[in-house]
This record gives sequence, structure tokens and C-alpha cells, in this order.
Amino acid sequence: MAQRRERSSLRRDAARRTVGSRAPATTGLIVARIAAAIAEHRLPPGTKLGEEGLGEVFQVSRTKVRQALFQLARDRLVTLFPARGAFVAQPSVREAREVFDARRVLERELVARFAGAARPAQLAALRKHIAAEREAIAADNPQRRARLLGEFHVLLSEAAGNSVLAAMVRELVARTSLITLLYQSEEASACSSEDHSAIMASLERRQVEKAVALMTEHLEEVERGLNLRETEPEAVDLKSALTAVRI
Repeated sequence: MAQRRERSSLRRDAARRTVGSRAPATTGLIVARIAAAIAEHRLPPGTKLGEEGLGEVFQVSRTKVRQALFQLARDRLVTLFPARGAFVAQPSVREAREVFDARRVLERELVARFAGAARPAQLAALRKHIAAEREAIAADNPQRRARLLGEFHVLLSEAAGNSVLAAMVRELVARTSLITLLYQSEEASACSSEDHSAIMASLERRQVEKAVALMTEHLEEVERGLNLRETEPEAVDLKSALTAVRI
């Protein structure tokens, strides 16, 4: 009997250690998961990000959740309202225009730099990424497709060699995810990967001017595909949206 009680006690202690050893989510992980959920169109603009709900999802204190929300607010992915809380940002029509204008200015320069000095391994990585885009489109996976289409621009900007400019593009691409979720039609979204392939072909041939022109046309075409009107936010279950994300 004593031995059974001892074994039972040991099992309970082991269970407690197992539960307690689960590392709590870091602020960076919370930020990354929410940003990924936005990029994958799982968290629509206007979604309320309640501190208590997020704390339950990530098993952390409200203080850590608040730190993550402040960081997302700095990145313009979240809007904080006094006495109301945090919400996924809802870009206005004017902001949508300004984001695309900023992207054209930055990405024209970055694609020119990359086209003139791209290494074979970098080109191969981008080709592999475009293949993944096509797979997501063929599989009718809108969340993965949305994330991959944005990441193409981030990968290209990072390969151009200026980390500061690349970080700016990353922020703008994240904000574009919200804009396209609000304003882009399904048909317009499906055309982006073809544009990426055309840009890649010019990069592989070291055609700097053509690559710049194609990138400009691509961003202009995406902007033209926006149905610029204000929309009402959808109701979303935070736990389902965030646990579905894979980062």
C-alpha cells in the first residue's frame, strides 16, 4: 500500500513538472503569431484583441500581452483605443493609397539593386518561393497564398542587402495584408504570382530596367485591383485564428 501511494505521488509530481516545464510564450512569439494571423487573413481588420483572451491563448500574463500589443501598434498592425482596447488596424482608403505609393518608391530601388548583383543561390531561393506560391494557389489555400505572395517582396528586399530598407518593406507588406483583406477581390489576388514569375525572369537575365518596370507595374496593378470602399469588420474567434497559424 505504501509503495502504491509512493508511486502515485511520484506520478503526480512528474505531471506537475511536465505542465510547469511548458515554456510561456515570449513577447516576440506573440507578436509574430498575431502578425502571421493577419498576413494569412485569419484576423480581419477591426477584430478586437482582448488582453484576457490573448492571455488564455498564449498562457501568459496580461502584462506580456500588453507589451506585444504595443509593439504591434508601433508597426501599425494594431490600433489602441483608450478605454476600448486593441483592435486589428483598419486601413483607410487614403492609407491604402499611401502604403502602395511608399512601396513603389522603396521596391523600385531595391529591385534595381538586386537585379544588378543577384547571386545564383538567391535567385534559386526566389524561384522555389514562387513554386510554393503556385502550389498554394492550386490547392486553393487562401491563407497560405496571401502570406507567400507578401513574403516574395520581403525576400527580394532582404536579398538586396540593406537591412533597414528591408525592414521598412516588411512593415509595409504587413500593412498591405490588411489592405488587401479589406479591399482586394479574389480574382485580382490570383494574378500576383504570375507577375512575380515575370519579375524573376528579368532578374535572371540581369535586365535591371525591365525588372524595375515590371515591379512598378505589378504594384500598380495590385492597387488598381482594390475595391476602395469602407467595410464592416467580421466577427472572429481569436483562439481559432491564432492556433491555426504555423510559424
